[in-house]
Amino acid sequence: MNLHTIYLAGGCYWGVEKYMQHIPGVAETEVGFANGSTHHPTYQQVRYENTGHAETVRVVYDADTVPLDKLLRLFFRIIDPVSVDQQGEDVGHQYRTGVYHTDEADVPVIRAELEKLQKQFDQPLAVEACALEHFYSAEEYHQKYLDKNPTGYCHVPWAAINAVKDVRMEEV
Repeated sequence: MNLHTIYLAGGCYWGVEKYMQHIPGVAETEVGFANGSTHHPTYQQVRYENTGHAETVRVVYDADTVPLDKLLRLFFRIIDPVSVDQQGEDVGHQYRTGVYHTDEADVPVIRAELEKLQKQFDQPLAVEACALEHFYSAEEYHQKYLDKNPTGYCHVPWAAINAVKDVRMEEV
């Protein structure tokens, strides 16, 4: 496998993780907190103490099955890319959207996909695109949360989650 890692913030990480798990070529996911000011924050700190972190999903993917450009296009289907600090009913800076890279080779792909996305909107995109400063895993009960709690809240439509597992990459 040709494994790579990207970090995606798209509001509440439960639904983003569940969606990513269903994409062919995604090998691993983990929810956590990215690019804030507190070391090893808890969920409670991120939620209530203005740590600056974004709820983020670490996505390990096989680039031969799902190249980064297509992975990003799929991710963009489940977010409102012009919404500032809100996705669905979740409101706050921790629910902002972002694409955080660890490999400089990803930057041109990320920029190109954001430029394509911008053409679909009159408003400026609110999606951060920058290097990952740090990522801290969320508590265990948040990992694969919707697998453990199938009736849990999710701003990502279940129809999108169920449909993405059958996506044909040549159509993305």
